Amino acid sequence: MKTAHLYLLLHVLSTASVLVNAFDPITTSVIVGLGATLGKTIYNYLHESCDKKWIAFNATGLKTDLDDKLFGQHIASRIILKAVSGFMSNDNPKKPLVLSLHGWTGTGKNFVSKLIADNIYREGMDSNFVHVFTSTLHFPHPSQNATYKSQLQQWIKGNVTSCERSMFIFDEMDKMHPGLIDSIKPYLDYYDKLDGVSYRKSIFIFLSNAGGERIVETALDFWKGGRDREEIELRDLEMSLSLSVFNNNQSGFFHTSLIDKNLVDFFVPFLPLEYQHIVQCAMAEMKDRGFDPDRDVADKVARDVVYFPKSERVFSVKGCKTIASKLDYFT
Repeated sequence: MKTAHLYLLLHVLSTASVLVNAFDPITTSVIVGLGATLGKTIYNYLHESCDKKWIAFNATGLKTDLDDKLFGQHIASRIILKAVSGFMSNDNPKKPLVLSLHGWTGTGKNFVSKLIADNIYREGMDSNFVHVFTSTLHFPHPSQNATYKSQLQQWIKGNVTSCERSMFIFDEMDKMHPGLIDSIKPYLDYYDKLDGVSYRKSIFIFLSNAGGERIVETALDFWKGGRDREEIELRDLEMSLSLSVFNNNQSGFFHTSLIDKNLVDFFVPFLPLEYQHIVQCAMAEMKDRGFDPDRDVADKVARDVVYFPKSERVFSVKGCKTIASKLDYFT
């Protein structure tokens, strides 16, 4: 459909240019003006811009994606849906939305970030307004912390100046050098504008394995007590999670003002995944590849995953992280 529209626009534009020499000056001016307008239309049609055509929140889409594609994360699904929906429906938020996602590898933190982007930006994670920072890649050297702080401030300011609906994702916060993230504290605070720039409609998402041990302990306690994992509530984890992250001197959140000044809106725990969730991940992966989901194959994949504690084999060590590669082996 998009290609057909483009061909039509190009045809009209080329026709207009051919006709330029066939008319008097006044008519020619009209045709040239028409051509310029069409040229701008084509540019806007192809080039992502910071407007509702390219940025439009799909609340129903996000709910459906969380329900159908994120497994074993009832707390995270509920918080993410309410937080993002409330923020995106507010035309005048008091501050940016700040989410901190915590849990062991393979539990869905990066995946949820993608689902959020997919349901806000037409181009999803490929949008020019979605920016991903990975600590070990973008901030590898502790000795350059001062330089990183300055660069990070300039990068965020420049991108929000271009589009107030920007999203910034910080991966591997547990590997970030302490103190670095404090450089962006002013952008997350309750300011109308800073140097003429408003950050209040932007979204900041932090991803971290820090606090994962506390989440696992809680999930294991519930399991040992014979209680269903769906009984675990945010209140069972949020306070201890924020404190453990704040006091972890190996984390980018160590004694950070972002936590001290309550600028993180939600600490979102991602629970360790059980056998049933690994099966669901395998079935979903098969569906994504265009295969008919095969429960027998999914069971083989799930049985090949390493679980802990060793004797009970309750939780997957790597969550759904290795499912794609294991599926290649069993299909």
